[in-house]
Amino acid sequence: MSDVVTVSVWWAVLAGALLVGLAAFAVALNVTLSARPDGGWFAPLYRAARLLRQGRRTTIAADTVLWRTASIGMFSGAFLMIAVVPLGRWVLADLGIGVVWFNTVDVLVWALVWLVGWGANSVYALVGGYRFLAQALAYELPLMFALVAPAVATGSLRVTEIATVQQPVWFAIWMPIAFVVFLLGVMGFSVWGPFGAALAPDISGGVLTELSGVDRLMFQAGRYMFLAAGAAFSVPLFLGGGSGPVLPDWLWSLVKTIVVLAVLVWLRQKIVVLRPDRFMTLGWIVLLPATVVQVLIVALVVVWGG
Repeated sequence: MSDVVTVSVWWAVLAGALLVGLAAFAVALNVTLSARPDGGWFAPLYRAARLLRQGRRTTIAADTVLWRTASIGMFSGAFLMIAVVPLGRWVLADLGIGVVWFNTVDVLVWALVWLVGWGANSVYALVGGYRFLAQALAYELPLMFALVAPAVATGSLRVTEIATVQQPVWFAIWMPIAFVVFLLGVMGFSVWGPFGAALAPDISGGVLTELSGVDRLMFQAGRYMFLAAGAAFSVPLFLGGGSGPVLPDWLWSLVKTIVVLAVLVWLRQKIVVLRPDRFMTLGWIVLLPATVVQVLIVALVVVWGG
């Protein structure tokens, strides 16, 4: 793409700051919508300060290296995810396999969440880790097919090209199943909303049971940052990237990201946490066939249109 600008290291710092800012927005909005009297829009600062004052909890025979590496990985993984997300015409890494890169990072979350549960050597944490794996098996294949649909329509795995071809109709309009399944996948790898069984109170917080202090901060911040990164990726994939009237393209990308992120946060208040076994039934019997049909329809449109 001749008009795509691969930006410098200073823009990488800015992209990281934007990701953290979007995650903080998600935390504050979630607290506000929950009507909890614990900080409102200043909740991210209060919670971070409280966790930084806490000491790290230790458990008997814990695999400390795996445990803490996984927490750090949750925090850093989202930065890898946004590397291929264009902000208007600016992008950190305009990879020819950008869609595959995104999917690779989201699969990495499988290992990170499970290792947080395994490394603690704690029953509830381990149960939470296995719960997440059960849900991940059910959302990942539909998510992969949802990612394939825009790539098939474009004939490319390059994210900037996918964003550019969505004129005059966004992919979200004529690929609604893929769009909805993608958003479900974002909530899935963020351990968010209906996919929060791995953190449920019936297992004392699951993978969070033994996490405290900076370890808990890194893991929780990583969840919100993955949610923000997934919302950002939906913009070039399904919502036309930075296209829009009046405003500059980078601002349209940011506005669309904030809207999608706000919807995902709002949905947490509206959808109950799903039991992993029930979601597995939904994922394998409903979502997977639906996304396969969506990809077939897209392929037929491309063949007939070509």
